[in-house]
Amino acid sequence: MRTLLNIIWLLFGGLWLAIGYFFFGLLACLLIVTIPVGVASFRMAAYALWPFGKTVVAKPSAGLGSALMNGIWFVIGGVWLAVGHVTTAAAQAVTIVGIPLAIANIKMIPVTCFPFGKQIVDSDAIPAGTVPVFSV
Repeated sequence: MRTLLNIIWLLFGGLWLAIGYFFFGLLACLLIVTIPVGVASFRMAAYALWPFGKTVVAKPSAGLGSALMNGIWFVIGGVWLAVGHVTTAAAQAVTIVGIPLAIANIKMIPVTCFPFGKQIVDSDAIPAGTVPVFSV
């Protein structure tokens, strides 16, 4: 079922969302100080391309640096990519088949806006004792 949902996702919004993340990653890599933001954007591009079967978990080692980078990220691309998720979700929610995809799009917005301090892992490989932030 995950594979089928991922294929439908890829065709009806996932590819364009991943391209958006990739674009913002390239934009962020133009300055040396924002290269970690670009790396996070590339990580999110892979997640936006094939999200079903992945889970977002909080990193226990996240601290002040993650909070600062989340602020930089939010200004550079987070808010714009969140708008892309809302727009894509609205388009997907028009059909009954697209409703699960629209829900997944909305669930991705918190990690889209604030990706630092979070880790994307396979749903089958969640570390013991870790509480998922959310799962698609």
